[in-house]
Amino acid sequence: MVRILVSDAMSEEGLAPLLADPTIEVVQKKVTEVENELDTFDALLVRSATKVTEQLLQNMPNLKIVGRAGVGVDNIDVDAATRYGVVVINAPNGNTISTAEHTFAMMASLVRRIPQAHISVKSREWNRSAFVGVELFGKHLGIIGFGRIGSEVAKRARAFGMHVHVYDPFLTKARAEKIGVDVCTLDELLAQADIITVHTPLTKETKGLLGQKNLAKTKKGVYLINCARGGIIDEQALVSFLENGHVAGVALDVFEQEPPGDHPLLSFDNVIVTPHLGASTIEAQVNVATQVAEEVLKFLQGKPVTSSINLPTLSKDVYEKIQAFYTLARKMGIVASQYMSEPVQEIAITYSGSVADLETTFITRSLLAGFLKPRVASTVNEVNAAMIAKERGIAFSEKFSANGNDYNNSITLTVYGENKTFTMKGTHIAHYGDRIVHFNGFAIDFAPEGHLLYIQHHDKPGMIGKVGNILGDHQVNIATMQVGRQEAGGKAIMMLSLDKPLDDALVEILEKIDDIDVVKRLEV
Repeated sequence: MVRILVSDAMSEEGLAPLLADPTIEVVQKKVTEVENELDTFDALLVRSATKVTEQLLQNMPNLKIVGRAGVGVDNIDVDAATRYGVVVINAPNGNTISTAEHTFAMMASLVRRIPQAHISVKSREWNRSAFVGVELFGKHLGIIGFGRIGSEVAKRARAFGMHVHVYDPFLTKARAEKIGVDVCTLDELLAQADIITVHTPLTKETKGLLGQKNLAKTKKGVYLINCARGGIIDEQALVSFLENGHVAGVALDVFEQEPPGDHPLLSFDNVIVTPHLGASTIEAQVNVATQVAEEVLKFLQGKPVTSSINLPTLSKDVYEKIQAFYTLARKMGIVASQYMSEPVQEIAITYSGSVADLETTFITRSLLAGFLKPRVASTVNEVNAAMIAKERGIAFSEKFSANGNDYNNSITLTVYGENKTFTMKGTHIAHYGDRIVHFNGFAIDFAPEGHLLYIQHHDKPGMIGKVGNILGDHQVNIATMQVGRQEAGGKAIMMLSLDKPLDDALVEILEKIDDIDVVKRLEV
């Protein structure tokens, strides 16, 4: 008999797949109520209340899988679970519709001032002229981030007769045309949109994405909505744009700190808020419980699961053989994702030399996960990377060559975008580490790690000195510098390893240097 502990309240309907199995005993109690039985459970199902710590994992030596009925896994020590050989899964799709609908409900409530009117009537007032709103029909909606939730918001907006503009580095023109939306740059979206809603993950790139600089690029009278993650909209900058009247209204379901406490945004009449209700529907709670229950059942039956957060178990022998290339591939994916800031259609990987003789499945998935992770709102890893790439319309392929050319082993990555193609070759050298030896047509040799600065320029005397002087003047220390060129006097590149990341202002200064074509920060 398999024993499953459900330590947080969950829908009976959602748990039905487990409750119906005669070989499974489902115990619905808090962890504190079964402390003397913890070593008897094979699976643990939680929502957000139960904290799955390393101590709890130690007290559950027979535990094989933890299922999170929801998307976020902040309450689970995933690294500890991996060390203990415990698989962690979540339910990434269960709240898609509920969050999309909540976004649209917030949008309609915001422009029609429904919450304010509600409070007024409840106060026994009847002041119709004080709550004149605007229609959604014909308005330009800007969607930043076009994953599952962004796509569902777009469908509803089109049904309302809105013009939908989308900014998403992974959205191809072909997919955009099929859905019926206009794909554009971030600056274009900011300039055109009457209403902007964000649906991106919270990453280094998206934290404060709608801050002082980008909010200034929006239309006067713009409406903003955030039902994704707190911090994507800079809350302090938002206060100033509300105070000066540039932003007409804001709808927030999330904050940087939750609950927000005595937040200055709460004092504005044109700001409407909800307490992180995106997934709070009866249907969503059933869906996430059902998804995680079905995945746990598959796992216990020895079938593959698609929503694992951590790596499935690999034999020690296989892992030791692929470990170096697994890490190299992840770094290459991260670098390529940052360099190719445009829609991508295909990723091609070629293994040459000794690496071609290994089990490359997990190496490829590691590369895909590294490429997708900075741009995808849901958790992405080696288990689900291929599925997420397919959802995004990104094809990928593997090729093999026994000849490693100048290297005992190498991985060549080619990324095909809508407007350009990017290539990179990496190798792993024992006792020396990971190296990138070809970068977008240039022979070079650098370690893919830390704070990197890529500059493409014309090969003229003094270019290195100009860059070095500017960085020195701004107290940025150069750890290493590697250069490459195609021919004397032609195109050239430099790759600098820095002691700290550059800010936007310094990047803009470098971009203004004559004969510099490209400046890109690459964080690995």
